[in-house]
Amino acid sequence: MTVIALLSVAPVIEDSMADDIADAVDALSEYDVEYETNPMGTVIEADDADELFAAAQAAHEAVDADRVSTVLKIDDKRDRDASAAGKVDAVEEALGRPPTSREE
Repeated sequence: MTVIALLSVAPVIEDSMADDIADAVDALSEYDVEYETNPMGTVIEADDADELFAAAQAAHEAVDADRVSTVLKIDDKRDRDASAAGKVDAVEEALGRPPTSREE
């Protein structure tokens, strides 16, 4: 995987967004991407930018609201393969411990 992105899709509403976000995340399963949701967004990995854009667009369109806010931040390493887990592992190695304040 060489294209990694942080996707955030949310309706602009006052109530809970969990159901709408679940719809957006579910839409990703139709694409050849790996993804993991965290409290601030969903990290997506794809072999190429076209597949990543298609998945992000599907997630955006899956939210049925009058107004939807979507942010897509892309890291496209073209000279070598990378993974989201590998990026976290590199920070952990440099830090000398897991990059979290939570006890494991």
